[in-house]
Amino acid sequence: MKRALVFTLACMLIVPGFANFKKETSISADKYREAAEQGDANAQRRLGNCYYHGEGVEQDYTQAVYWYRKAAEQGNAKAQRNLGLCFYYGKGVQQDYTIAVHWLRKAAEQGDMNAQFALGVCYEYGEGVEQDYTQAVYWYRKAAEQGDAEAQYNLALCYYNGEGVEQDYPQAVHWWRKAAEQGLAEAQYNLGLCYEYGQIVEQDYTQAVHWYRKAAEQGYADAQNNLGDCYYNGEGVEQDYTQAVQWFRKAAEQGYAEAQKNLGYCYIYGEGVEQDYTQAAHWYRKAAEQGDAKAQHNLGICYCFGRGVEQDYTQAVQWFRKAAEQGLADAQNNLGLCYYNGEGVQQDYTQAVHWWRKAAEQGLAVAQNDLGDCYYNGEGVEQDYTQAVHWYRKAAEQGYAEAQKNLGYCYANSRGVEQDYTQAVYWYRKAAEQGNAKAQRNLGLCFYYGTGVQQDYTQAAQWWCKAAEQGFAEAQNDLGLCYQYGEGVEQDYTQAVHWYRKAAEQGNARAQEALKELGY
Repeated sequence: MKRALVFTLACMLIVPGFANFKKETSISADKYREAAEQGDANAQRRLGNCYYHGEGVEQDYTQAVYWYRKAAEQGNAKAQRNLGLCFYYGKGVQQDYTIAVHWLRKAAEQGDMNAQFALGVCYEYGEGVEQDYTQAVYWYRKAAEQGDAEAQYNLALCYYNGEGVEQDYPQAVHWWRKAAEQGLAEAQYNLGLCYEYGQIVEQDYTQAVHWYRKAAEQGYADAQNNLGDCYYNGEGVEQDYTQAVQWFRKAAEQGYAEAQKNLGYCYIYGEGVEQDYTQAAHWYRKAAEQGDAKAQHNLGICYCFGRGVEQDYTQAVQWFRKAAEQGLADAQNNLGLCYYNGEGVQQDYTQAVHWWRKAAEQGLAVAQNDLGDCYYNGEGVEQDYTQAVHWYRKAAEQGYAEAQKNLGYCYANSRGVEQDYTQAVYWYRKAAEQGNAKAQRNLGLCFYYGTGVQQDYTQAAQWWCKAAEQGFAEAQNDLGLCYQYGEGVEQDYTQAVHWYRKAAEQGNARAQEALKELGY
C-alpha cells in the first residue's frame, strides 16, 4: 500500500558554527605564545584556537577571545571571523549580534568565505542588522562561489522561496546540486525530493534514491525515511520490504515521527518483519506522542481492536480525538463512530454528526454516507431526506457501494428525490457490481417486477444468487422462490429447499413458512 509523502524540503537555514576553527597541536601552544606576545597576528589567532579547543592549554574562551581580538585588530581575517563568531554565540564574551556583525563584515570584506556565509545568516535572520534578504543573498553568493557548501545550500533556499532574489527553481537545484556534490546531507535530501516528485526537475526515482542514499548514509533521518519509502514502494529500486524496514528503523531510532509511524505500519502487516502488533503499537505510540496525526489514528485503531495493547475504547477515543482535532478525516470518521455507538464515550448522535460532517466535508466517502444515514433517520439532526440524498450522492459518485445502494433506495422510494426507478436501477447496479449484497437483492427485485428495467426473471435470479451466496437471508428466500416455481431458473425443489433452509436458519419468516408448505 503506497502511502502519500509530503513534499517537504529541508528548509531550515544552516547557521554558522565553529567547525572551521582549526585545532592546533599541544606541541605548538608555547611556540605560538612566544610569537603572539611579539605581535605576530597569525600566532595570536592560532593561540586563540588553542585556548578555544583546549589544545595544549586548559580550555578558556575568554583567553581565546583575548588573542582573537589582538589578531583581529591587526586585520587578520580569520581572527576577525572567529572573534565575530564568539560574539555571535556568546563564547568568552557576552552575546552581542551587533559586534558579531562588525567583525564578520571585516573578515567578509577581505574575502573570508566562512565569514561571508555567517554574515549572510545575520542578514537572513536580522541578527545584529536589519533583516535584508537581498544582502543575505549577496553574501551567500560570495561564499557559495568560493565553494562553501552551507552557503550554496542557503542560497538555493533563497532561490526556491524567492527571498532576496526572484524565485528561480532551476537556480535552486543548481546550488543544491553543488552543495550535494560536496556531501552536504540537507542538500542531498532536497535534491532527492526534487527528483522523486518531479518538481523543478524531470521525475527520476533512480536519481531520487541516489541522493537519498547519500544523505541517509550520513545519518540524515528525513532521507533515511524517504529511502525506506522508495524500497517500500519499489520506486527507483526493486521493491524490498526488508530494506524499507531497515531504513525506517534507522530514522525511527533517531526519533523521526514519520519513520516511527511507517515502521509501525510494517509491523502491523508483517511487511519486511514478522507481524507483531505489540511492536506496531510501540512505534505508533512514539510517533503519536510527537503529534503525528496518522500515528495517533493508527494507535487508536490498535486500542479499538486490542492489537498489541489491551482493548480500551476510552484510549481509542483519546487518540482518535487528537488526530481528529488535527483535521485527519479518517480519525474524525472513527471518532464519530465511537459517539454513534457509545464506545469509549457516552452515546451522542449530535457529536457523531459533528465529526462525520468534518470528515465528509473533506471528501471521505464513508463519512458522507454515514452523515447521509443520520439525515435519513433523523439521528443527531432533524430528519431531512434531501440532505440525506445530498450526502449519499457525494459518496456514491466516489464509488462507495453502500452509498450507491442507499441512493438507489431513495430513488426507488421517493426519499429526497422524485421517484425514478431507472435511476434506482442505475445506482443499485453500481453497488451490486461491487458485491454489495443488499444492492444485489434490490436489483434482483427490479428485474423480477420490471421496475426501471425490462422484466427478466433470469437476471433477477442471477442477482439474488450473488446476494444469497453472501449469506443475505432475504435473497436466499427469493432464490428459493425462483427454484420452487421455475422463474429464471429450471424448477428444482431440492435447490428451493436448500435456499429456503439457509434463509430460515437466519430467522427469515417467509422462508420458514415456505418450508412448512413444502412439508419440511
